[in-house]
Amino acid sequence: MTGDPAAAPRRRALWELARLFLKLGTTAFGGPAAHVAMMEDEVVQRRRWLSRDRFLDLLGATNLIPGPNSTEMAIHVGYLRAGWRGLVVAGSCFILPAALLVGAIAAAYVRFGALPQVAGLLYGVKPVVIAVVAQALWRLGRTAIKSTTLALLAVAAVVLNALGVNELAVLFGAGLAMMAGHIARSRSSRTTSSLSLLGVGIGSLLPEAAVAGVPFGLWPLFWFFAKVGAVLFGSGYVLLAFLRADLVEHWHWLTEAQLLDAVAIGQITPGPVFTTATFIGYVLGGAPGAVIATVGIFVPAFFFVAASGPLVPRLRRSPTAGAFLDGVNAGALALMAVVTWQLGGAAIVDVTTALLAAASLVLLLRFRVNSAWLVLGAAAIGFLGAIG
Repeated sequence: MTGDPAAAPRRRALWELARLFLKLGTTAFGGPAAHVAMMEDEVVQRRRWLSRDRFLDLLGATNLIPGPNSTEMAIHVGYLRAGWRGLVVAGSCFILPAALLVGAIAAAYVRFGALPQVAGLLYGVKPVVIAVVAQALWRLGRTAIKSTTLALLAVAAVVLNALGVNELAVLFGAGLAMMAGHIARSRSSRTTSSLSLLGVGIGSLLPEAAVAGVPFGLWPLFWFFAKVGAVLFGSGYVLLAFLRADLVEHWHWLTEAQLLDAVAIGQITPGPVFTTATFIGYVLGGAPGAVIATVGIFVPAFFFVAASGPLVPRLRRSPTAGAFLDGVNAGALALMAVVTWQLGGAAIVDVTTALLAAASLVLLLRFRVNSAWLVLGAAAIGFLGAIG
């Protein structure tokens, strides 16, 4: 008897996906835009697994669902290449190298974080992180703020968040406001009910997220990161706003300095920015906490890609979905602006850190230097200063 003739090609496709995304997960520095560019080069130009038009369709779809865009692109490619098994293999292999590296750094941080050399290293990195986020805010803002209405909406979101309005309410309120405006102009309510239900469903998470004084536990940690992964639109840097609001301000599980350290570690490692969750999980709960936090924040991405893949053509043609996304992106930029200002006060503490931040911002905006090199250079400056 002969075996399944399709089994060997399937295994080969899975092996090819594993090799490619382990490589990308190990070498993909520079943030989601750089990750997507590397994927396009590999799967369109080199391997010709997808056409350019199909790749752009998938990229558009990742902007219409929550979660880490570059990770979702990997999951989409895996699904199209090798079905459900490919979906799991591609996404997991893209996440795994960064998660392991961040976990190892977190273990060293917990053990040695108080040493002057480590403190000096992070002293140099933190102001560069602020510059990297500010650069991303500027770049994304030029694309996302496409009208006066969106600019006004972003300003209103900044004010509301600065006054203490919950981040999820700001994010989805902005999306629903733009959607309502589009519906009012078009006098069509065909998609009102489904998107309104989405907003109500997300809103049901708000009271739990805003409760102060929650005792630490692995289960609350999992649900916090799962909810963040399920609602986070826009750049991975928007994650900072949610982390600061709940883990620092409301629950007091982390200090401001620990949050900045987590973000800094995320900047000097390749792969998804969301592996910041791995670092935080380890700091709070050791190896089990790192696993729980990582699984929690990434699981929604697999679900959303699996659910949305067949709907990609319809989503891209929907003006109402586009209006909702425009509003969400404006709200996301507002959250990024507020948290950048707040964290900047903790990172830029003297003339040296101010100069590092300013020089990094110029190099990023004017010369487009890879942020990983800036972070590593600043780390070396801080380390040498600590031992000098």
